Amino acid sequence: MATTAKLELDGKTVELPIVIGSEGEKAIDISKLRASTGFVTLDSGYMNTGACTSAITFLDGEKGILKYRGISIEELSDKVSFIECSYLLIYGHLPNQTELKNFREGIKYHSLIHEDMKNFFNTYPSHAHPMAILSSMVCSLSAYYPELLKPDQTEEEKNGTITRLISKVRVLAAFAYKRSVGHPFVYPKNELDYVQNFLHMMFAVPAEPYQMDPVAVKAINLLLILHADHEQNCSTSTVRMVGSAKANLFASLSAGICALWGPLHGGANQEVLEMLEAIHADGGGYKKFLDKAKDKNDPFKLMGFGHRVYKNFDPRAKIIKKACDDVLQKLGVNDPILEIAKGLEETALKDPYFIERKLYPNVDFYSGIIYRALGIPTNMFTVMFAIGRLPGWIAQWKEMIEDPQMKICRPRQIYTGQTNVKFVPIEKRS
Repeated sequence: MATTAKLELDGKTVELPIVIGSEGEKAIDISKLRASTGFVTLDSGYMNTGACTSAITFLDGEKGILKYRGISIEELSDKVSFIECSYLLIYGHLPNQTELKNFREGIKYHSLIHEDMKNFFNTYPSHAHPMAILSSMVCSLSAYYPELLKPDQTEEEKNGTITRLISKVRVLAAFAYKRSVGHPFVYPKNELDYVQNFLHMMFAVPAEPYQMDPVAVKAINLLLILHADHEQNCSTSTVRMVGSAKANLFASLSAGICALWGPLHGGANQEVLEMLEAIHADGGGYKKFLDKAKDKNDPFKLMGFGHRVYKNFDPRAKIIKKACDDVLQKLGVNDPILEIAKGLEETALKDPYFIERKLYPNVDFYSGIIYRALGIPTNMFTVMFAIGRLPGWIAQWKEMIEDPQMKICRPRQIYTGQTNVKFVPIEKRS
């Protein structure tokens, strides 16, 4: 195969290097195009732009493949804990027993937040969205660890920042939920594992024993793994872009949380449940809404079907569909919203319209159903996504700042505004 691509511009031929990834992905390196020709490329939404090289996550949307550090998501989701998966993403390999023990101990050691931060929670209105609180509180952590804000940290300092964030983000998320429902905060228990501790802080009430449901623990662990990283999506690219200015990890992740909040990104599973609630309010006739989705003149969109990247079945959705069936069966949940969801899924999977267009239920469709069955409120869905995506964001930030070729992100544009407009003093403006 050729090692360069040739581009003809103004009668001149420009040779551009071809880069081939380890999974066979091909790219044309245009990093020197503007310097040599004066041209830039225009790619709205960055649909055909590779912003970096990365060894963390590989996905093939055409074939429905997702791998973390070369290991298939199908294998990982069935064999590791979320903490093991986090270590894999951040440090590049699955931990041995000693590495895993030390990682877990670090997370346990850093599980408390400064007591002063409780005052921040109490100043938010009770109706404040938990994502607003989470993004603010993650950034606020930087005020309590000024020694960790310098751009060039030692490995020990960097690892300290990482374990603090992985540990404390679940505390911040649980406290944000408690604030939203007016309940007292529940502190973590070090004898519990990561997911158990989170559920304890979410649902336990002081002076009352909390019964930990193993079905819920297993389901949350799986969902966090499936959300842990997904290549250069909107929020991950945001973390990299902010971090490219050598902003600290707290600030970079806070920006990623804000990007994830959008309904076209991490907020999609919340949109699914709101759609199901609207169908229920209309009488529960989901077939009517399937017909609306197929009508090109109807603005209604079927949320939770199809994917921007996957043109085949989302591999995460295959895994989570089974988990969803298991959760609903084992918990015996009787919920009309969930019944609508199951009917919608079954009908759409048999409908030629959706099959031909490969509009399969995606991970957002099933995750929202599981969260609802576990008693997690709709406004916490995106927060759950953020907890899961945290190790992926950290891994991407770490990979970028450790790259000796790192540059601050600075996209170009094509200006389309007015030219040579004369300034008019205010007294002469009509």
